[in-house]
Amino acid sequence: MAAPASPQTPLDAQTQLDVQAHVDNGLSRADLSIDGMTCAACASRIQRRLGKLDAVTEARVNYANGKAVISHDGSIDDAVLSSEVEALGYEVIESSETEAAEARREADMRQRLIVAAALTIPTMLISMVPAFRFEGWRWVVAALATPVVLWSGWYFHRATILNLRQRSTTMDTLVSMGSLSALIWSFVVLLGDIGDGHVYFETGAVIITLILLGKWFELRAKRRSGDAIRALAELGAPSARLVDGREVPLEHLAVGMQFTVRPGEKIATDGVVIDGTSAVDASMVTGEPVPVEVGPGDEVIGATINANGSLVVEATKVGADTALAQIVRLVDQAQGSRADVQRLADRVSAIFVPFAIVAALVTLAVWLLLGNPAADAFTAAVAVLIIACPCALGLATPLGIMVGTGRGAQLGIIIKGGEVLEDTRAIEAVVVDKTGTVTEGSMAVADVLAGALSESDKAEIQRLAAAAESRSEHPIAQAIASSIEVDAEPLEIEKFVNTPGSGVTATVGGTEIRVGRRSLFDHVSADIAALATAAEETGATAVLAGRRGVAELVFVVTDTIKATSADAIAALHDQYLTVTLLTGDNTNTAASVAKAVGIGTMSGDNVIAEVFPDDKAAVIRELQASGTRVAMVGDGINDAPALAQADLGIAVGTGTDVAIEASDLTIVSGDLRAVADAIALSRWTLRTIKGNLFWAFAYNAAAIPLAALGVLSPMIAAGAMGLSSLFVVSNSLRLRRFTGYRHTTT
Repeated sequence: MAAPASPQTPLDAQTQLDVQAHVDNGLSRADLSIDGMTCAACASRIQRRLGKLDAVTEARVNYANGKAVISHDGSIDDAVLSSEVEALGYEVIESSETEAAEARREADMRQRLIVAAALTIPTMLISMVPAFRFEGWRWVVAALATPVVLWSGWYFHRATILNLRQRSTTMDTLVSMGSLSALIWSFVVLLGDIGDGHVYFETGAVIITLILLGKWFELRAKRRSGDAIRALAELGAPSARLVDGREVPLEHLAVGMQFTVRPGEKIATDGVVIDGTSAVDASMVTGEPVPVEVGPGDEVIGATINANGSLVVEATKVGADTALAQIVRLVDQAQGSRADVQRLADRVSAIFVPFAIVAALVTLAVWLLLGNPAADAFTAAVAVLIIACPCALGLATPLGIMVGTGRGAQLGIIIKGGEVLEDTRAIEAVVVDKTGTVTEGSMAVADVLAGALSESDKAEIQRLAAAAESRSEHPIAQAIASSIEVDAEPLEIEKFVNTPGSGVTATVGGTEIRVGRRSLFDHVSADIAALATAAEETGATAVLAGRRGVAELVFVVTDTIKATSADAIAALHDQYLTVTLLTGDNTNTAASVAKAVGIGTMSGDNVIAEVFPDDKAAVIRELQASGTRVAMVGDGINDAPALAQADLGIAVGTGTDVAIEASDLTIVSGDLRAVADAIALSRWTLRTIKGNLFWAFAYNAAAIPLAALGVLSPMIAAGAMGLSSLFVVSNSLRLRRFTGYRHTTT
């Protein structure tokens, strides 16, 4: 094991995330938190402004989480990017202030809504119920409605002014124009005593009140959709108790330090157990409901809870390097990502507001040209302005992504972006690696079969094989290396050659020894071959060993199948996905494992054995060449090329960082059922987004003509627009109820 790093004071995880500007493919990245966006059109305009900068290669602005992610060539700094955003009338804030800013905005909106509702209700009753009218009632409703439109509606008017300065329009422009038009026209009628004397004070007040109500619900929903990521970020323990009794803040904890964890306490950071045994509840990070038994040498994850025993843990990762910090970062990036379905919504949002204004003007002109009263023409035009607000369209995709990825994080499923959601739609086949994915990956030598070999020769070959395998990192090699006691004086190892997928050859103590597959040997007797075959038929792995190119004995290496693997395969079949078992192991062992977990019970299932590590990606390419959309599940370094090649790469989080980096989905736990959960959640999230978009499009397509024909009044239009946004919000929040296969089968 590598020596612990020298103690240092790392930045805490959130601080490192906030100042992150990492290099990716030669590009720098800046993350900005933006306050003041009121609709999807705001995000689109900021995105266009940033995208026009010469140094910027890509800018993505997400209205739902208020984040901008900018990739640039490094010749521009955050201050310049912030000034560009602020020039549009928005504010760039520290990400640590985002939650406080949202809380202030929600409180302000609630106050304006309360005032609006209190004044609008009597305005409506007096205006619409003749029994409540009295002499001079129109002046009273004017006094009641004016503060609603001007003060409660300032949220929309301010945004409109800022937008007009930039010669642009947003959905707020429609709300502002509609309510102010109703107010101004009513004062013209009241003061000039023109037309039939009908005023629309109640229309302007109701428009502001209903849309404020919808915006308030929307803001609360957005905050709720971010609860998952905020809860994850707050899971960590605030401090750690060192073995010498000192208690230090978490930000002062460094790699190599040892700390104690008493029963019921949170584990401060990622580490390895030095002393003690206990059960650790990791459900808040991995989604696994069953505590895991740990003891000396076992790794533990920070923020998980020590259930019933005292532990001494040595810190191996701190700050932004911990599993929890990485999960927070990945989920945050995913929530700021854009799915392909969002592109259509963005294009529509960018042109919809000008179209709505033109449609309202055309409606006004046509009604007047047809000889209708000016009041009726005005009413129809205002209704078009209000009903056209595509707020629901702007929320449809980002809110769905936020809620879906947030729920996934709670279940230990890290979805890396909106694009991944769409990739799952067409997946037809799942390829799973055997070792460490379907099986525990904890190899052990169950028996050593030597036929007629003498005990002394058998012991000598075991000793030489164990010495040679000690140079290899492969799990099977480590199992053989640890199968006998280490010599007090280590044997001299020369000419060590590791042939991937075959085995090792080395000269140990002056004797050539080979350990590996049959193909590695010059001669394999019928007796040894029979012993190997018999071992393989039981599901074990047969590893041959011998001197000078002759196979002389068989190591019977076993790897326990995970208790949940059979349920996982059944869950994948339940989603009409074929499953292929991919392994470098021999055909007999692979077939035995496949049969035990149910691979082969569905038409299209397959077992591909004796695959060299470098050939795994080629197997994926062959499946893709037949027109099949493939998901790959793996956990090792040698799985990384296959994970990257697959249409959907799924890394089991108990595996290597390389595999996780190459994947699209990461499963924090080692439970294969979580793969079925991940695919099911991704599909449900995408269906939800598509449902949101359909109803948002359908609502506008059907309602605008009705408003132009005078069927919908401005008040009904305002209510319908608010209900449309509420539908998108409530439909997206249904994703929070997703449970998955692990919770239905445990």
